Amino acid sequence: MLNNKFEASTLILRVILGITFFVHGLVKFQGGIENIVGWFDSIGLPGFLAYGVATVEMIGGAALVLGLGSRIVSGLLALLMIGATVKVKLSVGFLGNGQMAGYELDLALLAMAVFIAINGSKMFALDQLISKGQKEETTSFSKSLNN
Repeated sequence: MLNNKFEASTLILRVILGITFFVHGLVKFQGGIENIVGWFDSIGLPGFLAYGVATVEMIGGAALVLGLGSRIVSGLLALLMIGATVKVKLSVGFLGNGQMAGYELDLALLAMAVFIAINGSKMFALDQLISKGQKEETTSFSKSLNN
């Protein structure tokens, strides 16, 4: 019973984290990725990284919602949050400075991503369906070899 509660709780974290990152990536493209490229340049990061960040956010967010590669995707998203916090948000403080939000949301997203990277998330995850299918194929193949 405890395991079911753990998996259900982890599912909630995984889906909310996935939706949040998907929307953030989508907004970067919809709002004009060129603006984000320019902003990256203005803070001393190579502008082309904006495409990578937005893509990882969108595709990674969708993958989390679906439960595909949750540990790896969460690890990548955690790295993005560390980079965003250190490079941009740390200097404005935990709650921000009135002009820019602080790093409180970044820290929460980082904690969620690290939790999923460490623990994984199996409930309603496509990874589980794929691995079950592979196990069944392996078992069927092993049985046919033994006959």
